[in-house]
Amino acid sequence: MALSKSNYIAMLIGFAIILIGFILMSGGGSPDPENVFNGEELFSFRRITLAPIIVLAGFAVVGYGIMRRGK
Repeated sequence: MALSKSNYIAMLIGFAIILIGFILMSGGGSPDPENVFNGEELFSFRRITLAPIIVLAGFAVVGYGIMRRGK
């Protein structure tokens, strides 16, 4: 096999981190989107700053899992 078990574990952890980041980006919906716009909820720190940083960290972990030298 090209990758070892520890590589696959690191990649799975990275994919889980990416999934958490995308979950943090979701939301911000409104029951009446045509008449009500809640900019504070939509453009919150969590959705604009924190979640993309977490997604990028997840991609870094996946990259580490791919590049890591197996035993």
